[in-house]
Amino acid sequence: MSDSDGKKTLGVRGGPRSGQVKQSFSHGRTKNVVVETKRKRVVVPKPGSGKSGSAAGGDPSRRPAGISDAEMERRLKALQAAKAREGADAKKRADEEKQRADDRARRRAEIEAKEQEEREREERAAAKVAAEEEERKRKAAEDAARKQAEAKAKAAPAGGARQDPAGEPDAASARPAPTKSGVPTPRKQERDQDRDRGKNRGGDGRRSGKLTLNKALSHGEGGRHRSLASMKRKQERARQKAMGGNEPREKVIRDVQLPEAIVVSELANRMAERVADVVKALMQNGMMVTQNQSIDADTAELIIEEFGHRVQRVSDADVEDVIHSIEDSSEDLEARPPVITVMGHVDHGKTSLLDAIRNAKVVSGEAGGITQHIGAYQVRTDGGDLLTFLDTPGHAAFTSMRARGAQVTDIVVLVVAADDAVMPQTVEAINHAKAAKVPMIVAINKCDKHDANPDKVRTDLLQHEVIVEGLSGDVQDVEVSAITGKGLDQLLEAIALQAEVLELNANPKRAASGAVIEAQLDVGRGPVATVLVQNGTLRQGDIFVVGEQYGKVRALINDKGDRVEEAGPSVPVEVLGLNGTPEAGDVLNVVDTEAQAREIAEFREQQAKDRRAAAGAATTLEQMLAKAKADEDVVELPIVVKADVQGSSEAIVQAMEKIGNDEVRVRVLHSGVGAITESDIGLAEASGAPVIGFNVRANASARNTANQKGVEIRYYSVIYDLVDDVKAAASGLLSAEIRERFIGYAEIKEVFKVSGVGKVAGCLVTEGVARRSAGVRLLRDNVVIHEGTLKTLKRFKDEVAEVQSGQECGMAFENYEDVRAQDVIEIFEREEVERTLD
Repeated sequence: MSDSDGKKTLGVRGGPRSGQVKQSFSHGRTKNVVVETKRKRVVVPKPGSGKSGSAAGGDPSRRPAGISDAEMERRLKALQAAKAREGADAKKRADEEKQRADDRARRRAEIEAKEQEEREREERAAAKVAAEEEERKRKAAEDAARKQAEAKAKAAPAGGARQDPAGEPDAASARPAPTKSGVPTPRKQERDQDRDRGKNRGGDGRRSGKLTLNKALSHGEGGRHRSLASMKRKQERARQKAMGGNEPREKVIRDVQLPEAIVVSELANRMAERVADVVKALMQNGMMVTQNQSIDADTAELIIEEFGHRVQRVSDADVEDVIHSIEDSSEDLEARPPVITVMGHVDHGKTSLLDAIRNAKVVSGEAGGITQHIGAYQVRTDGGDLLTFLDTPGHAAFTSMRARGAQVTDIVVLVVAADDAVMPQTVEAINHAKAAKVPMIVAINKCDKHDANPDKVRTDLLQHEVIVEGLSGDVQDVEVSAITGKGLDQLLEAIALQAEVLELNANPKRAASGAVIEAQLDVGRGPVATVLVQNGTLRQGDIFVVGEQYGKVRALINDKGDRVEEAGPSVPVEVLGLNGTPEAGDVLNVVDTEAQAREIAEFREQQAKDRRAAAGAATTLEQMLAKAKADEDVVELPIVVKADVQGSSEAIVQAMEKIGNDEVRVRVLHSGVGAITESDIGLAEASGAPVIGFNVRANASARNTANQKGVEIRYYSVIYDLVDDVKAAASGLLSAEIRERFIGYAEIKEVFKVSGVGKVAGCLVTEGVARRSAGVRLLRDNVVIHEGTLKTLKRFKDEVAEVQSGQECGMAFENYEDVRAQDVIEIFEREEVERTLD
């Protein structure tokens, strides 16, 4: 496009408006360009037009091609809806912005209010300090003026001071000296005080470190800013200085308990000193140690004395002094529920009786299987008495608790079947109850049977020194039936009566102590211990030590499966929060700090290791006799005897009673008929005795328990051998001993893969001989990788029975193929060696 004078123009079509624009180019060149613009036409709908006459669809000639009236109307509605949404969004954003502004204003007002309050508080403190300082200066000025007046009065006759005719000094000369004399005048004192007050109000820049809202929100210039904590520390230091609180504190002299060895951090904690200072003192004494290292008692004593504290040397055993029982006063004692253990032969209905009691008298709301899981539950009688039943199967836990000094049971219920009378395990239960010195209540079960004979039960109990009340004794007996429910109420009443006679009391306000009934390692919850609280109250968050373990109570779960905050005396609960799994019968004690609990647990663990190292893995007859000879106080050798029949048991007991002299005599703790059970192992462990089996064997669970507890079991079939063995204190068992004899070694040179056989090791017999029938072990870096038998032993292609030293052969293991070159094969044979008496 060009204008009339021939110049080129820039513009758009249809626009009569024109103008000039100066264009700038590089190197300072410019150029005038004529431009034209076109006005935008605004289409206004005609008034009075309907749907078809609207701006969108009123004029079909101006509407885009292919757009109908309905489509145009739909587009118009969509446009209006979009405008409405935009308006709503704009309103919502405006409301949100207003809300944020209100929040900012509110926060700003809160911060300013806090600042104003802090300012007023500091001003009040400064005013108080200024008033005190003013009072002090006033008193000092008065004292100085009085002393000066007295000094001038004394020096007036000698110095020729002016006096009036009456002999009094002149008032002008008695007035305090001007400021040149060093004593301020009252007017000067007022000026100084005003200046000091001005400084306190901000003249010294004391409030320059105050963190205001503007300072907190400004992060522009200035680089790094001080934190709010730093500002507060500065204000606190200034406040302490103004209040006169920066005087050095008097050092506290402490009594530091010092064991044989102590960790540096623990030593600093006991002295209430900084760990860095203790480490520095040790380094100055030539010991380069860290805070986690241990030092001996002598070195620690030097450090304690260097810091000015007093030393109290204690032994390792003194760490348990913190859990020694304290005698409770009679005012603190309260009645507690009795703890009852049900014992008896497994076929006499003990489990059925427990289920009948639980189903009939269990505390309301208790779930069905929870009591079996926790091992104890509580029952309330019709009279309102609360009873705690231990539901631990067998006698092993009972005896292990007694062995560890945990007397948890108050009453024993002895279950005897009326149709079967006294059985061997019934006698065991009687012996356990007598050894624990616990009162018994005899429950004669199965009285609903037609062949029941309760009188025979009472008569048989006389042979074991158990005399019931019906026979003029002091042992209560109740005829019950777990099937019909007969006598259950009478049994619970008898238990409540026995508990009332015992007068069971405990102090619930002291630190808790209790016994572990059972313990297990739960996959989801970790180590879990079922604890029967015996004294005090166990609360969530308590720090405790139990056996060789310690921990902090993370949760308490009662016998109904509910979480509780605390558990009082005679209440069984599951305890979570241990660092390891304790043993049944361990005693739980609550201590003050975690350091005490850890120290006690480590001490007990070390003691157990020392005992195992000293005593060995088993309790042998030779060790017992040697101990009896070395210790004059040990005059008895306890044993537990189990035989196949009653006659053999009586004969063995009589023979054992004849063995002995002035130094040693044999005492039979328990003799019975039948297989060796866990009860026998528990009784032997509690008394430190071996178990002798005559024509009987131990069951699988008893063998496992004996291996764990280190109890020796000896088997005999001839009574004379048994007597001779005890007399001679022979070592070992009379059964054959299996020994191993090494016959050769072979080194793997190469490994081949043979189809149908698998991996075959090409070996060189380096020592002895390799036999097909012998046992083999695969050694890799002198570590046993596999033990088994050979599948094949070949010399070239022939299967051979043995290969001599220096020859090559091929070996393949039975069900094992992880062989490598340079591995060593150890070949050995087993042989049986019969033991003979000395």
